[in-house]
Amino acid sequence: MILFTPRRPSPDGQTLVDQTVEAIEGAIHGRILRPGMALPSIRQFARDHHLSTFTVMAAYNRLAARGQLQSRPGIDYRVARQAPARSPAAWEAPQVGPAWLLSDVFADHSISIKAGCGWLPPDWHNEAGLQHALRQLARVPVGQMASYGHPLGYHPLREHIAHYLGGYGLTADAEQILLTHGATQALDIVIRTVLKPGDHVAVETPCYANLLQILALNGVTAHGVPRTPDGLDESTLDALAVAHPLRAVFVTTVLQNPTGASFTMAGAFRLLQLAERHDLLVVEDDVSRELLLEPAPLLAALASTRRVVYVSGFAKNVMPSLRVGYLLCEPGLLRRCAQTKMSLGLTSAEIMERTACHVLRDGRQGAYLRSVRERLGHAHDQTCQMMREAGFDIAHEPGAGLFLWARPRTAPAHPGGAIGLAALALKVGIWLAPGAYFYPDRRDEGWFRFNVAYSSNPALWKFFREAARHPE
Repeated sequence: MILFTPRRPSPDGQTLVDQTVEAIEGAIHGRILRPGMALPSIRQFARDHHLSTFTVMAAYNRLAARGQLQSRPGIDYRVARQAPARSPAAWEAPQVGPAWLLSDVFADHSISIKAGCGWLPPDWHNEAGLQHALRQLARVPVGQMASYGHPLGYHPLREHIAHYLGGYGLTADAEQILLTHGATQALDIVIRTVLKPGDHVAVETPCYANLLQILALNGVTAHGVPRTPDGLDESTLDALAVAHPLRAVFVTTVLQNPTGASFTMAGAFRLLQLAERHDLLVVEDDVSRELLLEPAPLLAALASTRRVVYVSGFAKNVMPSLRVGYLLCEPGLLRRCAQTKMSLGLTSAEIMERTACHVLRDGRQGAYLRSVRERLGHAHDQTCQMMREAGFDIAHEPGAGLFLWARPRTAPAHPGGAIGLAALALKVGIWLAPGAYFYPDRRDEGWFRFNVAYSSNPALWKFFREAARHPE
């Protein structure tokens, strides 16, 4: 059953997932697919329409979340028998806010334009490499994976990470690496191990929104330091270190979330000198390095693990759902972090760690990353052009990675600021990430974080133009 011909690229900016959803919905409304009928398997639909299985899976799941399909795990997807078609007027937008941005959004399949999200589109992933890894994993005797695993994590993956970091001048061995449930858990483990309630730390402004939540949950006070084209505003950080008993500074060296900026070598050296002068622990979050087009400083290699704790993961270069991250630090602190990890949830998931290891060691990964970097470069060019045509200020144009930090020139005058504009956008199925969520003091200066891989839909920029004409 052929329902449509995918458009690559789509003239109206639709993703392949959007096109698949639209085609199936049209077939349901046109009674080609009738209530109770089974859809082709994900693999069959993908073959028939020359799509990846990840694209079809995402489309089927979105339709199931809307109630248009019924899922029987491991069996099939069927057209729901009593699922009335949803019209835009009947759809109720979720309530925008930090809680939705940080939790509910991951389960929300109703938003059609995800300009504020933090991940690659499903059909961009290394499908061949992932499928090969899963086939390899299926051949492993169950007895080898039946236990909880090592507290530090799967040893071959730790060895691979140590070898990979060696290519950037960071000398380490597998026993200095702790695998975690994603890079975000690695940050949480470091915070719980090193800091205590009432401590003070410095963070970039803007910075990774989840970091602010973790610090707040642990009773730690965060002080903002402006991000500059070179790195951090050293004069602000120096003044904060004099005024407060700062224990640590949290930075993203490369392709920062949300601005997309990267440290220069000069900025990296100045930060490390200041950290040494004030005896600050530097926590380096480095999840997007493999999306960068050119070399950039790695703080843990320039200094040492005595001064720097290095955090990274594989959400950006393998797949977010694997939830595999890691941290690297000096041996004494690593032992304490391992104890914290075990106290929080015992060992991490070795099955996921084995999968990540297979993908990273597979010969397809290098070509895949080159393709992703090229696609992101084109997406940056396209999104920046659309932003300029829509009257946006762009803080920085990295030309790589996922993110741009930008604001409409009319935003400061809009009632409710960026947060109000984001709430309005949700009502028409557009997800925006207001800049206020990335500041410790929640200031709203009209900025938004944009994911360039999801920001080429003309409907997004039409929304901003109409909002500028009718700010009320």
